[in-house]
Amino acid sequence: MKTIDVGQLAKNREQATIELIDVRTPVEFREVHAEGAKNVPLNSTAFNQWSEQHKNSAADSIYVICKGGNRSAQACKSLVAAGVSNVVSVEGGTTAWQQAGLPVVRGKKAMSLERQVRILAGFLALLGAVLGYFVHPSFVGISGFIGAGLMFAGITDTCGMGMMLAKMPWNHINNKGSCSVS
Repeated sequence: MKTIDVGQLAKNREQATIELIDVRTPVEFREVHAEGAKNVPLNSTAFNQWSEQHKNSAADSIYVICKGGNRSAQACKSLVAAGVSNVVSVEGGTTAWQQAGLPVVRGKKAMSLERQVRILAGFLALLGAVLGYFVHPSFVGISGFIGAGLMFAGITDTCGMGMMLAKMPWNHINNKGSCSVS
């Protein structure tokens, strides 16, 4: 998989118009995104449709960005598997973009998906411990299940809880997961 740092991408943008897609949730995208990026959320029907439209494209490179680089790397792998070969993952994502002082579009503040996962995982682990102590010892299994899930997420760099939370209505704009252009 090809990667590019934000400095080089900014230089490329000065020389030509490039296609930059942001694969974060619409709510994350609305909060802050690189100027000129198009929102095509990973794990959405919009992403699948977009990849189908760009299959076997001979166009210039398509740059994929997320918050820190993990989802863009996943998206690039999915796109390559779908037949879109000219994709490049942006190292460091929107976080690196902002730190480099590159132009961004800011909107309404939102709670990040990562933060939502930490809150829910902590709540469920605490709930399992409290119910295990006061109600029945088998409820401790909830805490064990959450711990195993967090360990799996760390090892595989895939978070099932995060994917589930990304589909929740509060993580969508107008209850839609469709593309938005800015």
